Formats: sequence, C-alpha cells, structure tokens
Amino acid sequence: MITGKDIRKSFDSLEVLRGIDITIDKGEIVAVVGPSGAGKTTLLQILGTLDRPTSGKVMYGDTDVFALGNNRLAGFRNSNIGFVFQFHQLLPEFTLLENVAMPALIAGAGSKEAFAMARPLIKYLGLEHRMDHKPGELSGGECQRGAVARALINRPQVILADEPSGSLDSANRRELHRLFFDLRRDMGATFVIVTHDENLAADTDRVIQMIDGRIV
Repeated sequence: MITGKDIRKSFDSLEVLRGIDITIDKGEIVAVVGPSGAGKTTLLQILGTLDRPTSGKVMYGDTDVFALGNNRLAGFRNSNIGFVFQFHQLLPEFTLLENVAMPALIAGAGSKEAFAMARPLIKYLGLEHRMDHKPGELSGGECQRGAVARALINRPQVILADEPSGSLDSANRRELHRLFFDLRRDMGATFVIVTHDENLAADTDRVIQMIDGRIV
C-alpha cells in the first residue's frame, strides 16, 4: 500500500533521516517509536506528503507521490491521507460538524453533501449530542475523537497520527486506542502512529523502532 525507499532528509548539514525503507500494508496498525530526535515526526510528515524528502521515494500503490506537482499533490493528500495530531487542531470558530466536514468541503463537496458525510461519522464516535458545539465547549477527549472523524471524512487510504493520545488523561487515552482498532474492524482503516505510549505500541500489529534517523 505505502512503500518508502531510501528516504533521506537533511536540514542544511543536519541529516535527520538516513536512508529509511518502510512498507505499510493495507489494514495494518503500525507504531513508530524511538527517543526524541530519532526522526519519527519527520518520517510521518514525509509519508503524509506534508514535507518532501531530500532524496528517496514514497509510493502509494503505483503513485509516486513526489513526482506530482504541488496542486495535484495537495489533492492527493486531501483524498488519500487523514491526519490526527497530538493537539486536535480543530478550528475554534467552527462547530464540530463544520470541522469534521472541512476536508470534504476542500475536496469540492457542497455543504449539504459534506454535512451528510460528517454526521454518521460523528454519531459513530458517540458525539452526536455535541455536533453543534465549538471546540472550546468540548472536552479534550471529545476534541480528539472529533479530529479522528475529520481525518476519516474523505475515506482516506491511511490515517497518520502523531502522538494522538499524548495530551489525554489515562481514561481518554484508552478510549482513543480502542477507537483505532474499532475503525480498523469496521472501516478497514490503516494507521501509522508515532507514539511514546508503550501500551499502545504493544497492542499494534507491528512496532517500527527508530534511532538517529534510522530504523533498527
């Protein structure tokens, strides 16, 4: 599904990624672990096409994503990749429904269609009673579940999550972790999760450990 070949990333003289080869299969839940500074987030950003590698290749199926022009790459990203960050990144001026619908609106859906796509996801995540609330009126756990719904709205090939439970208390952390596995079961979702949470990593299908810009 996703294949990275000899991915390298440098910032001036600092080499952050030093020849990463990685394959993610459809339906996998994969944890990427390692100490701070190992290059985990940089790798996730490149797999998510948010940043370009200095050299190397990332393939989604038969698509060489970094061979696409900027506009086509942005469209590919919006349609095929969902993101969940440590801090939910919901827009404070919009309701939960509007936030979840946003990627569909960006993809060209009309408001009626986008909201019709968003409502079942919000309901699935147990937030139907919070649909018209803004992020400031939601708990941290509710905001993060909303961020997961937003990531799923365009039915992407993969969800990339960067410390998704890092800002949550233990109860909400366990709930979010269960949600990932429910989504894999019910929707066939694929997850690549950068995490320091040993319990989450232990439950995933595969753990990829990074040290000093390499997979070990």
